[in-house]
Amino acid sequence: MSINGIVVSAGIAFGKALTITTQLPPLDFKLLSIEQIDQQQQQLTQAINHLIAHLQHCQHHLYPDGDNFQLIDSDIMLLEDEELQQQLHQHIRQFKVGAAVAVDRIFNQHAAEMSALDDPYLANRSVDIMCLAKRLTSALQGHLQWDLSTLAEDTILLADDLTPAEFAILPLTHITGLILESGGLTSHTAILARAAGIPALLNYQFSQTKDVIDDGTQLILDGMSGELHVAPSADVFDQLKQKQQQELLRRQALMIYKDKPSQTRDGHKVTLLANVGNLSEISHVTDVGAQGIGLFRTEFLLMNAKALPDEHQQYKLYCDALHSLQGEVLTIRTFDIGADKEIPFLPQNNEDNPALGIRGIRYSLAHPETFITQVKAALRAANHGQVRLMFPMVSQVEELDAAFLLIERAKSELNEQEKGFGALSYGIVVETPAAVLNLPSMLPLLDFVSIGTNDLTQYTLAADRTNPHLAKQYPPLSPAVIQLIALTISHCKHTHVSVSLCGELGSDPQVLPLLVGLGLDELSINPANLLDVKVALIEGNYTNFVNHAQHIALLTRITDIREAINAFSLDCDQSHE
Repeated sequence: MSINGIVVSAGIAFGKALTITTQLPPLDFKLLSIEQIDQQQQQLTQAINHLIAHLQHCQHHLYPDGDNFQLIDSDIMLLEDEELQQQLHQHIRQFKVGAAVAVDRIFNQHAAEMSALDDPYLANRSVDIMCLAKRLTSALQGHLQWDLSTLAEDTILLADDLTPAEFAILPLTHITGLILESGGLTSHTAILARAAGIPALLNYQFSQTKDVIDDGTQLILDGMSGELHVAPSADVFDQLKQKQQQELLRRQALMIYKDKPSQTRDGHKVTLLANVGNLSEISHVTDVGAQGIGLFRTEFLLMNAKALPDEHQQYKLYCDALHSLQGEVLTIRTFDIGADKEIPFLPQNNEDNPALGIRGIRYSLAHPETFITQVKAALRAANHGQVRLMFPMVSQVEELDAAFLLIERAKSELNEQEKGFGALSYGIVVETPAAVLNLPSMLPLLDFVSIGTNDLTQYTLAADRTNPHLAKQYPPLSPAVIQLIALTISHCKHTHVSVSLCGELGSDPQVLPLLVGLGLDELSINPANLLDVKVALIEGNYTNFVNHAQHIALLTRITDIREAINAFSLDCDQSHE
């Protein structure tokens, strides 16, 4: 049996099925008999012991001084707390309810007490308490949520969705593929899967299919065609093994382009940078010939941390990154907090529409101390290499004015502390139509601009980037988005401000001719796609790219744009054969 989904990360993966869920069944509030009360209390004790043993086992794979080790230690201490256990047992007996109901009520009570504290770290510990409650409830039902510590063979995960924080704790050595029921082409989980080189499909409703996929079933995820093969025949298995080998050989062949100049056949140069989310990725970008970092998503460093890294920790991290880059540029995007990126230890208000709420630069300006700490670390790191600092979700010049006032404050503090610092280049990520229209007023304050097509598409087309049902009907390659990209480039060229593109659109080799033809001289790309994009550049002709872009600019339908891009790509392939 084979079923189709939407490809968010290409490749071919073989592995056994494992379904994980982030949802628990509804609580059963029926009153218990005397016999059932004793049974529930025994079950609670067993579940607590089971969970403690599991957490201790997880610690064996961690460094004792690491953040995750200490977070697990805190969970174990809470579970071992005799007063808490007494409260749970007493609640079961007094109110004649099941153990899961008692856990929900007592842990909620503790979380509420913690969130009311003045100390922000202790207040945000309430989130950890409720996460622990979910895991204990799972243990009560006979399984441990997110117990992936014992994986020993290649596994393809099936999940409704994963947050960036949940993705960050996956044992990637054994995860060969990912199947999601939800999420969008430019959701952050999709971005992380691409960056990690893990084949992934979305919009595959595996929980609603007629044939249930049992854990342990052999799967093949074909991220080239978008198919998931369930219990494949021997012929299909052999065919896809051969296809996987061919793809591996193709990728190895790309390495001959690694050290070639990134320019077209007629000599037009384009700088190719990399998008990264952690230091490990930075240390490998030179392996694919990246000319630096065009987007360092610093908020991804916070997903599983227990507290905000202080100035020294951030300074050391940026210095380590500069050392790995061996003189190439490091572009730090300030913490893009909000929307679908929740940070447990940072204060974030619940919002009806977080994508339009306190996120990006708005969060930074609302929490100046967090912003200043990061700016001071970046300024100090600029003493050791070329550092660019860019601000996400800036839509108007007033936000820039406020940000630069805080930057001056950061410089004053460093001077008072007699800490040396270097010069930064400053830029913004253009992610809203308002930012494009307001660019003329902002460009005099900027050294560079980077176009973030993921959110620019979302806000231009009013289409949630995480909604798989909208991915095909509202793509980045739409007339409105292309016009805004072209207008941004025009504004920047007119004022001689450097302009780049860091959205997922730049990682598509077929779109490279359009983007370069529109006037982009710099792209920031997922490392996994960089060599494919570089080949499209090197094998192309700039004059043809410009003509292609002029033709696309006249098209008014999404289907016509995609057909024109496919036809141009096919012509290029045939001309090189």
